[in-house]
Amino acid sequence: MSEMKAVCLCCEVHVPYDVKWYWPEEGYSKVEFENYFDQYKIYSRFEKFVPHILSINEALLESMDRGASYTFDISGIFLDQCRLHPAVIDSFRDLKNRGAELACSPYFHSVASLFPDKMELREQVKMHRMKLKELFKYEPKTFINSELLLAKDISPIISQMGFKCYISEGSENLLGKKEPVYVYVNDMPTLLRHIDLSEDIEDRFSDTEWVCYPLIADKFASWIANMDGDVVTLFFNYGSLIKHHKKQDNIIRFLIELPKSLQKHGIEMILPETAVDTFGHEPLETLKTNATSRYGLHNLVGNHIQHLYLYELIDIGKMLHEIRDSPGYHDLVYVYRCLQQSEILLEMGPENTHLGAERAVNVFSVISDLKRAILEEKK
Repeated sequence: MSEMKAVCLCCEVHVPYDVKWYWPEEGYSKVEFENYFDQYKIYSRFEKFVPHILSINEALLESMDRGASYTFDISGIFLDQCRLHPAVIDSFRDLKNRGAELACSPYFHSVASLFPDKMELREQVKMHRMKLKELFKYEPKTFINSELLLAKDISPIISQMGFKCYISEGSENLLGKKEPVYVYVNDMPTLLRHIDLSEDIEDRFSDTEWVCYPLIADKFASWIANMDGDVVTLFFNYGSLIKHHKKQDNIIRFLIELPKSLQKHGIEMILPETAVDTFGHEPLETLKTNATSRYGLHNLVGNHIQHLYLYELIDIGKMLHEIRDSPGYHDLVYVYRCLQQSEILLEMGPENTHLGAERAVNVFSVISDLKRAILEEKK
């Protein structure tokens, strides 16, 4: 076996807007964010997350001093919430100034890439790109879609928009039984998340019943050293780290020690754009034919309710296009984009049979009211 040469480590930072119970009891009112989204719940969760986020960022700064490189996918929705805590933006700015990369994604953590017309996807990517420039004076080169979504008609558009690298899910329908350990050639260079190694950090790390517990940095680095290939791409979510690792001292120590442990085995932590320039690009024909997303596309569009919701979103997009010059357009399109969050579709998924149906009834009530307001705006 040849030594693995590099690791790309990507972190998603996103806190969604929760849909609240909506049923108009006293007639319909103007479409406003607070009518449909639970501001108290959103604010409370964000407040709880802030100390953890600052703590993780401090650890990652220390690990960067030891040779680590990181790519951050910070959603537009999260950046908007950070207005309440500028220190969070400052902490990510410190990471960027130390050499971290900021990836671009759909602003609202949206499933717009599943729409037949990709104009909404383009708009949200432009919005996110502008926000990164405004807050961080940064021009992103890497694209990470919501839920690591990939489909054959997305990559050409992202390439046309000037991005250098696409990061997606290393799912079995793309790779078969192979490990995702190369830069793959598509309409643009593509890195695929190594699912098992990523979830070792994100989910299993604190599981005392796990056969590999406790996971130390040197053990993890040795696994990668014994793999073939050029580059392993790891991807984890801040929210999962906070949720699954109540005692965060251990995961923080792991992240701080990881770069030196990798170096000991001859492995370098690099940015995705560096991987694209450094390594050859391997052909993978399934990238041009198959679709995928994090944990499988069936989690987003695996049942009738999810398909119906997706088609409602597509229909509303067409309706809004017809009133784009009207006074109420901006308020309506903002709510529409919030309703595109991937979490809304995931909550209606096949694995949430009972709860998913309840969520569907509620969110379709919101959809109905939004369509009512658009029709009134047209008059």
